[in-house]
Amino acid sequence: MATLLYRLGRFSFRRRRLTLAAWVLLLALFGLGASTLSKPTTGAFAIPGTESSQAMEVLEEKFGAGDSDAATAKVVFTAAGKMTPKSLAGAVAALKQAPQVASVADPVFSADQRTAYATVTYTVAPADVTTAARDALLAVRAGDGVGVEFSGEVTRNAEESHAAEAIGIGVAALVLMITFGSLVAAGLPLLTALIGVGLGMLGIQIATGFFDLSSSTAALATMLGLAVGIDYALFVISRYRHEITRNDDPEEAAGRAVGTAGSAVVFAGLTVIIALAALSVTGIPFLTAMGLAAAATVAVAVLVTLSLVPAVIGFAGRRILPRRSREADSGSSLSGREVGAGSGSSLSGREVGAGSGSSLSGREVGAGSGRQVRSRRAGRAAGIPFGERWARGVLKHRVSAVVVPLGLIAAIALPALDLRLALPDDSTAAVDTTQRKAYDQLAAGFGAGSNGPLIIVVDAGAAAAAQKAIIGLHDVVMVTPPVTDPSGATAMLTVIPASAPTSEATQQLVHDIRDLGIASLAVTGATAVNIDVSDKLTGALVPYLAIVVGLAFLLLMLVFRSVLVPIKATLGFLLSVAASFGALVAVFQNGHLAGLLGVETTGPIVSVMPIFLIGILFGLAMDYEVFLVTRTREEFVHGAAPDDAIVTGMRHGARVVTAAALIMMSVFAGFILADDTIIKSLGFALAFGVAIDAFLVRMTIVPAVLSLLGRSAWWLPRWLDRLLPNVDVEGESLSHRRELVAVGR
Repeated sequence: MATLLYRLGRFSFRRRRLTLAAWVLLLALFGLGASTLSKPTTGAFAIPGTESSQAMEVLEEKFGAGDSDAATAKVVFTAAGKMTPKSLAGAVAALKQAPQVASVADPVFSADQRTAYATVTYTVAPADVTTAARDALLAVRAGDGVGVEFSGEVTRNAEESHAAEAIGIGVAALVLMITFGSLVAAGLPLLTALIGVGLGMLGIQIATGFFDLSSSTAALATMLGLAVGIDYALFVISRYRHEITRNDDPEEAAGRAVGTAGSAVVFAGLTVIIALAALSVTGIPFLTAMGLAAAATVAVAVLVTLSLVPAVIGFAGRRILPRRSREADSGSSLSGREVGAGSGSSLSGREVGAGSGSSLSGREVGAGSGRQVRSRRAGRAAGIPFGERWARGVLKHRVSAVVVPLGLIAAIALPALDLRLALPDDSTAAVDTTQRKAYDQLAAGFGAGSNGPLIIVVDAGAAAAAQKAIIGLHDVVMVTPPVTDPSGATAMLTVIPASAPTSEATQQLVHDIRDLGIASLAVTGATAVNIDVSDKLTGALVPYLAIVVGLAFLLLMLVFRSVLVPIKATLGFLLSVAASFGALVAVFQNGHLAGLLGVETTGPIVSVMPIFLIGILFGLAMDYEVFLVTRTREEFVHGAAPDDAIVTGMRHGARVVTAAALIMMSVFAGFILADDTIIKSLGFALAFGVAIDAFLVRMTIVPAVLSLLGRSAWWLPRWLDRLLPNVDVEGESLSHRRELVAVGR
């Protein structure tokens, strides 16, 4: 693989204008496709084949209730005094005249007649409701002294805020500038990442013309595309700046950068893609679509890194190096060659800037010296790089470096034991939104359960018995009399729970109704649909985790040629996930520090969160594992002692991985500002999980465990070694090529 990517890197560098033109053309074609094929997304959650979905189909067929996918909205009226149907007649008439409205139900009044609501049904699905229709709904008023609020998906503005992306990009730019010490080098990862994300977003827009995609799909893909796109480009550019100090041919340096760091990018990207694409095994359509869309965006980021990044490196020229390196080179290199090219020496016996892409401690790189003694003295004078100091400290106290982080992670993960899951509704909306006001007013006027009535479908002959049995259950406020369909064969009842739709009591009530043992009885309605989705997601979690971990284990075994290292990597990931869940529950469910993070309402964690968080964080955790440990293995394979290999790997990789983690954290943290509950909580959980994984697990626990394992860390049975193909992530073939070139000279 290293040889193939080496050739791709050299080709892209040499034919950079052609490469750039190809990507620009692809971007234009995707833009054309998006402008002609895109359709609105949906915010609905449903799983075909569940009891609630099947019962909804029966309602549509038997009662002629229209399209079960038709959009609906509730208009809530409140007044200080009593209201009458006559006082709301004007508002109801205005609602009936609004665009795309199929029908408006007569207002239902609370017992004190101070609260009422009317249900509006549309002729189209929520995604097809126009802006004009939404504006007409929100413009309805009911006269002096009567407040009007609105709820339902129709009322949500389809426009998306890009503040989250802007903040993440801004922080990423700052981190890159500090890491590279060059404005051009800092800008290149941002440029290529934005091109990759642009292609991913346009591809999603094209896909909406053929598939129903969730409204959260684009945000998830943007979040991941930005994070991995910047990080992957960061690794390749850093390796290029290291290689240019060892070779006077920029094209050769670009090829070696893509052949080595690019190989790690491929396998790191594959772990993310596997984790996301495996969401399709859950059998949940909206989850499958989101996973595949995000996986495709990550795949584009990998392709951009392997081909477009070396091309833009060619355009950047020497400006990709820090100013001091350029000045040192112009003052001391022979024939304009890059500093140190062919000299065979480097500061402190290390290749200058390895893994970081910048000169150590800002020193001028070996200006004209070429002597090992002076280099070592200069290295001691300037100080040991952070990565090496950290690694030596960890190895010196390797038992404590395992025990202390484990204790801290266990404490953070403790709140996860109280994890409760539910799908979001208007109770989690911001307190100043019309959706939240409508929800609270309905709960105050009609009871908390009025926001989530349960619909019972049953054979007409068993309807009376069902009504009697249900009214006797705990947490039931009311059961309406049965309504039969025109044929008289099927009956429908409405159950009003005493508790809120997302409460544990309501979930238990749904299960109690289904356990009554009445033939043909089925429970549906928005609350029942959400419960079924949550149950389905929970049931899919274990097989999903088994598939992802199993495939990734095989992939990591190929990369590291080891059995214990992949096991260690997987166990480390479980620690990061546990800590993320603990922090998520502490903030979004229990309310600790919620105000600081702008979380106005707490409650159960979104049902899709566990499976999303596990999948995404697994892929990202393996990124850091691959980038840190491959360099350690490279040194070990080339003859270094186990601890020396760890120190060298950390010296080359710690700074870049630190920068990559800070970039990912900033990108994810920016999404905490999003209004969407799923995106807000996912952004927080991923930012926190990356921090734990990068700094506590990968940079502390992992080197300590590798040191404790010693040479056994790289053990692989001979029979298995013969079976596994050699993917050459360490670039051994390129090292052999370097030796042949040197001999030829």
